[in-house]
Amino acid sequence: MEGVWRREAARVIARLSRLTRDVGLAEELAQDALVAALETWPQTGVPVNPGAWLVTTGKNRALDRLRKRKLVARKHEALGAEMMAPDPSPADEAMDDFIGDDLLRLVFQACHPVLSLDAQVARTLRKLGGLTTDQIASAFLAPSPTIAQRIVRAKRRLSEAQVAFELPRGEELWGRTQAVLRVIYLVFNEGHAATAGDALVRKDLCEQAKHLGRMMLSLLPREPEVYGLVALMEIQGSRFAAREDGDGRPVLLLDQDRGSWDQEAIARGLGALCRAHLLGGRGPYVLQAEIAACHARARRAEDTDWARIAARYAELARLMPSPVVELNRALAVSMAEGPAAGLAIVDRLRGEPALADWHRLPAARAEMLLRLGRVDEAIVELERAAEGATHPREREQLLERAARCREGAMT
Repeated sequence: MEGVWRREAARVIARLSRLTRDVGLAEELAQDALVAALETWPQTGVPVNPGAWLVTTGKNRALDRLRKRKLVARKHEALGAEMMAPDPSPADEAMDDFIGDDLLRLVFQACHPVLSLDAQVARTLRKLGGLTTDQIASAFLAPSPTIAQRIVRAKRRLSEAQVAFELPRGEELWGRTQAVLRVIYLVFNEGHAATAGDALVRKDLCEQAKHLGRMMLSLLPREPEVYGLVALMEIQGSRFAAREDGDGRPVLLLDQDRGSWDQEAIARGLGALCRAHLLGGRGPYVLQAEIAACHARARRAEDTDWARIAARYAELARLMPSPVVELNRALAVSMAEGPAAGLAIVDRLRGEPALADWHRLPAARAEMLLRLGRVDEAIVELERAAEGATHPREREQLLERAARCREGAMT
């Protein structure tokens, strides 16, 4: 049941939002439908199309509310006629793809300029990807209570502003684009490297993000950053089959079987990147796609052009200063110029508040210390990284690495 709800929640809310023109009400109706499913499905079994079942149940709950509140007759009839319409045929679904169109409307509405950029993104991640507050906090490198307050305030602000459930046009569309792209990017990131749950990869979130990215291309066919984001997601997604070992534990990029990378996805990504370059793209998503392309083009790990990757990270850091970008640059520099050069950058980041509890900082430091032969220090960093890791599989791997290093140091 949890898996079904996680997959279908955003689509159900999006569909009900278009029908009711009220996202807050749509969320309540979707929750009502979930309660009904919890009561019904154990006896009847999960329906073939659980999303359609939830939408229909939500529509019925909406009709009940309309009748009880005795809304204006014209609105009642207009909404009622649409809600009482029979379920669409497959041909109708192709013409009115609510999984895409309504979902994108939901994203654009949540990314309304009445909210701050961070509030836009946090609110949308909660509803679009079904991400928990802790997962969103991890994406922002911020405390969970801060994110929770941000989401509640955003919901209240949207409700007070009575934001229309429709795609903006012209300059208004462009004004929301950066927030929408950031949402899509963060949804993909959570799918690509899940911060919670049993699986390291949530393909449902990745596919949802890629689908929205392709829809953005149809809206903004001459925007290089959209092509850059699509390229990045395709190339990163090409590695799914190689990212876990037989026990479900993460496999580091340099240790992955490159023969199992999806070459068709890589080709699609490189094609999108080429289009971004033709349009003169040099923004953050284009630069990240170029970095991903460097890995994709290397037949073997040792063929990777680390100097080029380090240069792209330096360019990205100038364009979008961030301790996370700087940490990634440090890793690239350590490969291009040696671990001592990378460690010098990492050590400058140790006082960054945003990275204080992020396990990837001590994990990166541990790798560089091991290459320098400073094993005892590396063990401490590996154990610190395991303490901060949110995913159990990743935590296990870090602790096992620390144990192997300790055994090696004792022999």
